[in-house]
Amino acid sequence: MARAKKVKAGKLSIDQMRQLINKKAGMTVAHSLKDDNPTAVKEWIPTGSRWLDSIICRGYRAGIPVGKIIEIAGLESSGKSFMAAQVAANAQKMGIDVFYFDSESAIDPTFLERTGCDLNSLLYIQATSVEFVLETIEELLGSNDNQMLFIWDSLALTPAVSDIEGDFNPLSSMAVKARILAKGMSKLTVPIANSKSTFLVLNQLKTNITRSPSQALVEPYMTPGGKAMIYAYSLRVWLTGRKAKASFITDDQGFRIGSEVKATLKKSRFGTEGRQCSFKIMWGDEIGIQDELSWFEAIKSSDQIKQAGAWFSLVHEDGEEIKFQASKWLNMLKDEKFRNRVLQLMEQEIVMRFDKRQGEASEFYNLDEEETLQNSTSSL
Repeated sequence: MARAKKVKAGKLSIDQMRQLINKKAGMTVAHSLKDDNPTAVKEWIPTGSRWLDSIICRGYRAGIPVGKIIEIAGLESSGKSFMAAQVAANAQKMGIDVFYFDSESAIDPTFLERTGCDLNSLLYIQATSVEFVLETIEELLGSNDNQMLFIWDSLALTPAVSDIEGDFNPLSSMAVKARILAKGMSKLTVPIANSKSTFLVLNQLKTNITRSPSQALVEPYMTPGGKAMIYAYSLRVWLTGRKAKASFITDDQGFRIGSEVKATLKKSRFGTEGRQCSFKIMWGDEIGIQDELSWFEAIKSSDQIKQAGAWFSLVHEDGEEIKFQASKWLNMLKDEKFRNRVLQLMEQEIVMRFDKRQGEASEFYNLDEEETLQNSTSSL
C-alpha cells in the first residue's frame, strides 16, 4: 500500500499562529501587545500621596498598578496598614471589590471608616494560614468576574498550617512558608493579571542578620517570605520613619497626633527604582495623609520657587511672583491660580524632568545615603 504524502503546511501569519496557540491552550494566552493585554497597566489605584503616585511610574502620575502584585513593607508604626486602608478606600471609589486578609486581628472598623472605606462593601477575612489566604484568592479569581483588590496584612505574621499544628521550634518548619509562597505565586500571577485584579501584600522589615557584616551595612533590612515573593512583585515600597522627636506631629498641648514617613521604591518595573519621597500621616483626631503639605517639599528645589530668608516666592508662567511663608502654605493652596501652578510644577519637576533625565540624578535619588553605606562597606 502506498504511503500517504505528508501535506506541508503553508506559512502562517502572526494572527493565525496566535489563534493556533490560543486553541491549544483552551484560553487566550497569546496576545497582541498593540491591543489590550494582561501585561499592560492601564489603571492605577491612588495611594493617597500625590508625591508617591508621581514617582512610581516613569512619565506620568500613577499609583498602585492594577493587575500586579505589590509589596508595602515597613518598620513598626511606619504606616503600612494606614497606607493599605487608603488604597482600599480609593479602590472602592473605582468600583473594585476589596478583600482584607488580616492575620494580626488588629484592624479597627472605625479607623477604616475614617480613612474613607465603605464597610458594607469591604470583606474582612481573618488570615488563619498562608495556605488559606492563597487558596481563597485562587477560588475568588476563578468564581468572580469583578475586579478585586486583595490586601494581606501581613505576610510576616501569617503562619503556615504546619506552624499551627507543630511545635514552637523554628528549625522544625524552616523555609516552609517560603516554599508555599513560591508555589502560590506561580499559580496566582497569571490569573491576577488576566482578571485585572490586584494583590497588595503588607510585610515587615526585619534586621538583616547575615554572616557578612559588609552585606548588612549595604542593606540593613530584609523582608520575610523568600525570594519568590520578591521576583513576583512588580512594585516594592518600603516605609521607614525617623525615631527623632522632630519626626512627630504634635498638637498645641504637645500630644502626638501624627508622624513623618519616608517611602523608598526598592523595586519597580516602571523605571523608577530607588526614588524616594516623604509625607506626614495623621492618626490622631484627624486621620489621613497630609498630602498637600508634602507638595511644598516636592517642588521646593525648583527654580520657580525663590527663597529670601523666611519668605518664598512662587513664579507663575506670566512672570508674576507670589510671596508666602512656609507656615502659610496650606492657606495659599486655597487660591486656585496658586494651586494650579503648584500642580503644574509637581508634574514638571517630579514626573517630566525625571522622565527626560533633566538635571542631576541626586535630585531624584538619595545618593548620599547610598554613598554612606558604600563607604562604610569599603572601610571594613
